[in-house]
Amino acid sequence: MRIIETNEAAAAEVLDAMRTKLAVSAGATTPDASGRTAEIFGDALSPQEVTARIIEDVRREGDAAVFRYTKAFDGFDLSADNLRVSAAEVAEAGKAVSTDFVRAAEAAIANVRRFQESLLSKPPAEVTTGGRVTGLRLVPVRRVGAHVPGFSAPLPSSVIMNCVPAQVAGVKEIAVATPPRKSGEVAAETLVCCEMLGITEIYRAAGVQMLAAMALGTASVAKVDMIVGPGRLETQLAKKMLLGDVAIDMLAGPSEVLVLADDSARPDVVAADILSQAEHAPAAAFLVTPSRKLADAVVAEIARQLKTLARRDRTAEVLREYALAVVTATMDEAIEIANDLAPEHLQMTTADDDAALAKIRNAGTVFVGAWTPIAAGDYTAGPSHTLPTGGTAKFSSGLSANDFLRQMSVVRYDEQALRADAEDITTLAESEGLTAHAESVRVRFRKKQD
Repeated sequence: MRIIETNEAAAAEVLDAMRTKLAVSAGATTPDASGRTAEIFGDALSPQEVTARIIEDVRREGDAAVFRYTKAFDGFDLSADNLRVSAAEVAEAGKAVSTDFVRAAEAAIANVRRFQESLLSKPPAEVTTGGRVTGLRLVPVRRVGAHVPGFSAPLPSSVIMNCVPAQVAGVKEIAVATPPRKSGEVAAETLVCCEMLGITEIYRAAGVQMLAAMALGTASVAKVDMIVGPGRLETQLAKKMLLGDVAIDMLAGPSEVLVLADDSARPDVVAADILSQAEHAPAAAFLVTPSRKLADAVVAEIARQLKTLARRDRTAEVLREYALAVVTATMDEAIEIANDLAPEHLQMTTADDDAALAKIRNAGTVFVGAWTPIAAGDYTAGPSHTLPTGGTAKFSSGLSANDFLRQMSVVRYDEQALRADAEDITTLAESEGLTAHAESVRVRFRKKQD
């Protein structure tokens, strides 16, 4: 993990380059990914080109493209017969997981449901002026597709974090898409979480091809109205490209962590928080601090702890390519950098956390204090862990039940109210040259002709 100080001549350029390295718009890829792309497509296409090609093939070919790309990327022979996970497989999955896992998942579901219910919007009171009544209905999206990653490791928590908010909002149909292993098996933990939530429409496919299938509809996959969920670069590019065919939640990946800390923080705790997100691989990791002493200690701790991790090789690559410790002159400067980076996860451990929190404007979720690991938000705290990345937290929010509600305005006039507004409506309509608009008001006051 490289350390820079903001008073260095090239600090601004280094920070700017790092901030955009994993952004969806950058389309950064690895040599391994480029090689695989060349093998599948006959050319080393960019991630944007790969994503666009797959979406267009699914648009033209439907199921056949989904099956072909699942074989190419996941090594499994998918077909119409095995695309859906069967009830028997779900039952078998229940026998394969521990009682401790079931207990932990139940606790997480309860916490997430409780939090989401607490923030669910209610329709405002109608506004009545004479015979003019205006109001708002909040209508849940009918059908949602939830993308649950699992390429390098199963992520059953994403079932909980994507689907519970939708259920709280009143969504009636939820389809889960999750990748198969080469054997065709789907992670038992993922299936058990689906069963706990009563979700039976589970597809043994994921990635760009399955997002396209859900967004566009195929012979085997009914079209959804909204796609949600985290994922790697191509998955987020697909969501961006499919927006308009379907609604999306946000750009949610690759993962990011920024730790804002001062000398009051324990270096081993800061290092552990950074590593907890860096192991997603790819991921971006930042430490921003006014203390060079802390930065040096954290980097040393990262090197020590890295040796003990199961995923140390891939995590080490993240730390080399996408990690940076930034030493500032003051805590206020550190906070401004954090706001500018607008990270997915912001963990803060400072001498005055409340004062620092009051100055934070941009983050997916803020984890306040030494006793609040980011992992708590990943699993049990309550807010969804599906969060905006790549700086989009400046204008996007984490997934919540309210994202699944559509606002539908309702307007009701009686004759007296329309008479009162008629002149204003017709004047404005005619100022725009829209005479039929004006006539639609006037005709109501004419006697009906036989």
